[in-house]
Amino acid sequence: MDAGRRFRRTVKQILRVNHAGEYGAIRIYQAQILTARFLEPTLLPFLRETLAHEREHLAAFRELMPPRGTRPCGALPLWGTGGALLGLFTGLLGRDAIFICTEAVERTVHAHLERQLRWLGRDDPTLSQTIRAVQAQEEGHLRHAQAGQTTRTRAGAVLARFVAAVTALLIWCSTYGAPTRMKGNLNRAA
Repeated sequence: MDAGRRFRRTVKQILRVNHAGEYGAIRIYQAQILTARFLEPTLLPFLRETLAHEREHLAAFRELMPPRGTRPCGALPLWGTGGALLGLFTGLLGRDAIFICTEAVERTVHAHLERQLRWLGRDDPTLSQTIRAVQAQEEGHLRHAQAGQTTRTRAGAVLARFVAAVTALLIWCSTYGAPTRMKGNLNRAA
């Protein structure tokens, strides 16, 4: 496969996984809002604002798909179901679990988006600009989640590692290993 085709294929995978990740995040926040109404009503403004951001991100990635000849990820139902279950589980555990979930997801996603930006370079400025804008808002979610946690426990650390690992695995599976290839390409270029 020539370099141009490989590039286009990877861009398609980037769009599919980013779109799917936003879809999963929407389901996380919807489920957390459902539980927070009863258990943590003070978190509702943050959760609603973050949900609105995730919906904007989903639309932005979806808009970039047709010009690049791609469509949503086939694993979208898995992302949605997993997100809803994760949101419900962490929502039922309370405030710190909600913030731990947000922090773990956003930290993993931030690193993933950073790799994408390094890989893209200047070859797709529109996609790079969209990723940077999303990344800036996601960074805000991460900082808010870090500041909002009241305690750091061993159970919280286990939850954070679990959420981060599941997020990374879904990213890897949804791109057929593209993060590994991007990392290899970046290492070879350095």
